[in-house]
Amino acid sequence: MSSPVVIRLQADTLNEEAAKFAQAPLRGPLFLNSIPKSGTHLLRNILRMFVAPDQTWPREFIQLPNLAANRGAFARETPRLSWGHLLFADDAAVALRDVRHILLVRDPYDWVLARARFFVSDEFNGPLNTIKNGNASAEAILNLMIFGAIDKSPDLKDIYTLNGAAWMGQGVHLVRYEELAGHVKALETPAAEAYFRTLFAACGFDPVPDDWRERVRIGADRKHSGTARENLTVGVEFPDELPEAQKRLVDYAAPGLRALLGYA
Repeated sequence: MSSPVVIRLQADTLNEEAAKFAQAPLRGPLFLNSIPKSGTHLLRNILRMFVAPDQTWPREFIQLPNLAANRGAFARETPRLSWGHLLFADDAAVALRDVRHILLVRDPYDWVLARARFFVSDEFNGPLNTIKNGNASAEAILNLMIFGAIDKSPDLKDIYTLNGAAWMGQGVHLVRYEELAGHVKALETPAAEAYFRTLFAACGFDPVPDDWRERVRIGADRKHSGTARENLTVGVEFPDELPEAQKRLVDYAAPGLRALLGYA
């Protein structure tokens, strides 16, 4: 039997930060769905700065196994901002029928590296602990992220299919991590303003407050993200860019995926 997954993250102070701003009431439920290791904390923390803390879902990170216990997050009579990694399934489709749905994805090439760093970090304890502490080469670990490990971890194609692709084509608002991160670094530009106003409209934030840039800066501060690269203790050295061999393996494992998501 595989070991349970344990993630050790420090608590943030964003509820206190959000409470310093005047918040317009959320008029309908809003769900941030994401592929794991796609920058969930970045987008989640930005959106939290536009919602009163008492309108954020205070319970679990919503996933398919705990969906039934968290259906209240999607109630129209008590609108909440919630987030999770919710697989596409019949029960999930029914639950999100009338919910504003933001779907966050990441370039699979970069995702392989981000997931690898997280899996070998001290902050993560899971079924692949055998690869930590130099027990497997960096290249072998990257391949495990692409192809998975039998009975221990799903492969890239399955994760992207059920967490991402299967949700597309039904009114979700797609956010690419790389575009989000790029505009966060250039908030004063017209392109960034257009980008965030489109995102805020998809979230139902109306009107957009004049201090939206300040809110985004606070939410995007990487000190609030326990899974940011610099906040992880990693004992394996990985390259900054996925090696060409592993890029070819991603394309072999999930042909057409990057094009579907807008990366090729």
